[in-house]
Amino acid sequence: MADVEEIKVVVAHHERATLRVGDVFLKIDTNQRRTDVEVEAMTLAPIPTPDVLWRKPPVLALAALPGTALGRLGEPSTVSSAAWAAAGAAVRKLHEAPLPPWPGPNLEEVASRLDGECERLITNGVLPADLVTRNRQVAEAALRPWTPVFTHGDLQVSHVFVDGDEITGVIDWSEASQGDALHDLAILTFGHEERLGDVVAGYGTDVDLDVIRGWWSSRSLLAIRWLVEHGFDPFLPGCEVDVLRSRM
Repeated sequence: MADVEEIKVVVAHHERATLRVGDVFLKIDTNQRRTDVEVEAMTLAPIPTPDVLWRKPPVLALAALPGTALGRLGEPSTVSSAAWAAAGAAVRKLHEAPLPPWPGPNLEEVASRLDGECERLITNGVLPADLVTRNRQVAEAALRPWTPVFTHGDLQVSHVFVDGDEITGVIDWSEASQGDALHDLAILTFGHEERLGDVVAGYGTDVDLDVIRGWWSSRSLLAIRWLVEHGFDPFLPGCEVDVLRSRM
């Protein structure tokens, strides 16, 4: 690699770290299975993904994507409605692709994990019991049988890059699997409820909004304790706790 002026820490905790060195992202993961999934998923995905430059475990080097992120959690998105619709169309293309060869979490696993997290959130006083109980009720709408599709699994708004109204690529595929299509749509619009209509228009088929809302609640309930333990703040405006409060 050529000389660079600075190294930027994109994210870092005891399981993973991502560094930006010039136009290269270096991803370091303690679990090489996640990296295996990421590399294979990017190979199989029918939508733009970063180029893999090299891999020397535990490091994966990826080329930076052109453009900017579709948005950031806790911040208003400044990109166009057309860009959000293009994201919906890209997700639909992914969901119509052949399934990856590995399964994702099943309904029983998700429900069991969710119930355990809700109990811990209340027992440890992380959140008020009524907030947890109400959102567990909302989350029930998502806990229904689904037809598996090729899902990204962690389709956060910051993982989708755009240039103007065009999608230039999607990053962070380590949780890709066979999964629920509406989970991807929910994570994409998480914290950006006002953009759901644009995404659904681009996706181009009917979407059960109660299921989307259920996945929003489930996502928050499952993530909050992990975020706190890893040094992130889910209580910031527009983030996970605010998503839960919006369902009250």
